Amino acid sequence: MAVKIRLKRMGAKKKPFYRVVVADSRAPRDGRFIEEIGYFDPMKEPVVINIDSEKAQKWIGNGAQPTQTVKSLLKKSGIIE
Repeated sequence: MAVKIRLKRMGAKKKPFYRVVVADSRAPRDGRFIEEIGYFDPMKEPVVINIDSEKAQKWIGNGAQPTQTVKSLLKKSGIIE
């Protein structure tokens, strides 16, 4: 099972916010996930990024691959280098 750390889109039309989730790579974008580790709200000023660093480190240590967008969010929040 290939595990990814990716964004799950939530919110209304034209007003998105995202949850950062750990999911099987074969699951749909907004479908089943294993664990929620944070959220990202691009609509607020300044942008809100809240990710549990312990959970993120644990999943990356277990082999979960973050997507490009999540990788940049993890770098901005200082969880990975």
